[in-house]
Amino acid sequence: MKSRIAAINAYRPHVKLGESVQKGELVRYLADRTGVNEGEISLMLAELRDAVIFFNRSGRGVKLEGLGTYLPSIDLNGAFSIDYRLDAALKDGLNSGGKFTGVIENRTNIGKDADALVEMWNKAHSDDKVA
Repeated sequence: MKSRIAAINAYRPHVKLGESVQKGELVRYLADRTGVNEGEISLMLAELRDAVIFFNRSGRGVKLEGLGTYLPSIDLNGAFSIDYRLDAALKDGLNSGGKFTGVIENRTNIGKDADALVEMWNKAHSDDKVA
């Protein structure tokens, strides 16, 4: 018997991820767009990382306008981590005006609710239905 979550995940729309952009490619992209040399951009990215760590270590969040906020947190065992809160500008930029150029798998299922996806699963898998 298939779980409800597994059936939904099989039919829900999702972005087919391409290869992740690594630091070198990001540095070249930024250098081409800004005129700043690659070495300086690489150094600035490292300094930005170190600044987030420095301020988070003192209990202070770091807000990067247009990107998000990095906040220190602690778990029950005393291990620290950094929580990230997405800036609305990123989400808005991704959703603006049909500019997404990636691949969406199960695109035809956009707008369907979980019950509809489970029903699709059950019709296609009569021998392994969701309870």
